[in-house]
Amino acid sequence: MNPQSHVQHHYSSPNLLTRIQSSLREAGLAESFLDWSQLAPLDQFHLRGLPATRELAESLRPEPGESILDIGAGLGGPARYLASTHHCRVTGIDLTPHFAAIANYLSLRTGLAAHFLAAHALHMPFAGESFHHAWTQHAAMNIPDKPRLYREVHRVLKPGGRFAIYDVLQGEAEPVIYPVPWARDASLSFLVTPAEISQALRDAGFTELCSRDTSAITLDWLDRQPAANPTPLNLSLIIGPETPQLLANIARNLRERRIRLFQIVVSKPPV
Repeated sequence: MNPQSHVQHHYSSPNLLTRIQSSLREAGLAESFLDWSQLAPLDQFHLRGLPATRELAESLRPEPGESILDIGAGLGGPARYLASTHHCRVTGIDLTPHFAAIANYLSLRTGLAAHFLAAHALHMPFAGESFHHAWTQHAAMNIPDKPRLYREVHRVLKPGGRFAIYDVLQGEAEPVIYPVPWARDASLSFLVTPAEISQALRDAGFTELCSRDTSAITLDWLDRQPAANPTPLNLSLIIGPETPQLLANIARNLRERRIRLFQIVVSKPPV
């Protein structure tokens, strides 16, 4: 199995759309128009969910009407947040085809200008300088060639464009305790240190605007998660019944400084 197929297999979730539609019926949302915020417990598929998305968007500071590329868009929650709250035009790509298809279905239900396609982050099907800004949350952990990823993002950004990143990074202690949501074992996990990501971004041509370690507040958030999900729309639909154990492993990794959580915003220099 090649690396691309390995990632797709890891995130495969049989009958996910059917299960989401069933959960929407259970929540009384089967036929009604959906507000993007009603989907947040499900489609903000990253640590700290919507608050982390809101913070990253505030750091990115997009203007209404600007175009944003969401790399590793998952089910499209952050893209819909950006479309609704910041009035941007968002295109999302994801390596997993059924994620892109479900993201389009949910965007249609919300009536927002966020569109998705299945594509590889290292071979993006866009011309150079296509987007005002780029965005990624919890995607690069599954991509071994970070320098190539950041060069590709630099290529598709307009001069002066900004790139917002929220990712899991390697901590001071090793090894990482598996399984975690992005990998069953080390064969699918490609973490870099804060120093290494900073260097890779500089080498790709970016200038750092801000960097924030959110490890402590993420650990606090994990410690406050309820044992049972109060809504039928929740991350266990995607991750599966092992969700509590996987989140517990993340908490242990953070507590023992095996991983770190960072929000970073960089810019492509203007012409």
